[in-house]
Amino acid sequence: MTPLSNFAEIASKKFMAAKNYLYKHYGEEPGKMLVHTGVLSWTLSAAAQVMAVAFNDKISKKEKLFLIPQECADAAINILSFYLVTNAFTNFGVNLVKRGKLTTPKIDKFIKDNDIKDIGKISTDISKNMQGDVLEEFKSFKSGISMITNTIGSIVSCNILTPILRNEYAARKQKEILAKNKNLSVNEPNQNIKVYNKPLSMEAYQKLAYKKFSGSDLKV
Repeated sequence: MTPLSNFAEIASKKFMAAKNYLYKHYGEEPGKMLVHTGVLSWTLSAAAQVMAVAFNDKISKKEKLFLIPQECADAAINILSFYLVTNAFTNFGVNLVKRGKLTTPKIDKFIKDNDIKDIGKISTDISKNMQGDVLEEFKSFKSGISMITNTIGSIVSCNILTPILRNEYAARKQKEILAKNKNLSVNEPNQNIKVYNKPLSMEAYQKLAYKKFSGSDLKV
């Protein structure tokens, strides 16, 4: 066997192993794969943002000492909010199907024909004795619900919860900056910093932080 053919065989085995792993863990619940790939995407994006700040020669070391931890905190809010909320919605939808609270007519008929008890309870799994067409329908239905609840969770996390948490974090850090800057009251503005009565967006908060350290406007 030549080195090239040997490499091709090893690569083929690795590919099959990876495909089997993905099917085993995500085949029936694609929503989970979207959660994990979403977290990976957020993590890589956050890492790129931190690296961009760390290696930007136009940002001083003093500013970096503040901005890097701030970017890490921002990333933690994004990632944790996305994972916890989206994963919770996805699991909720899948469990409703497993417990027989969400069904199709064919699945509902199977439940009645087999006189399955304890519908809706945590320990219930209506698929235990399923076979043939009804099992395939159950798997397909569970996959669809997994995708739907995953999408709902993503919307709630990215468009509702995460902005609220980020603004709350930004507002608290704003007060800390104002309180430390020349020992001024958080309600007393100076010439370099503007006081916001409403919660800041993360972008506005970043600009405020830049002003605090540089004493001038810094475009980002």
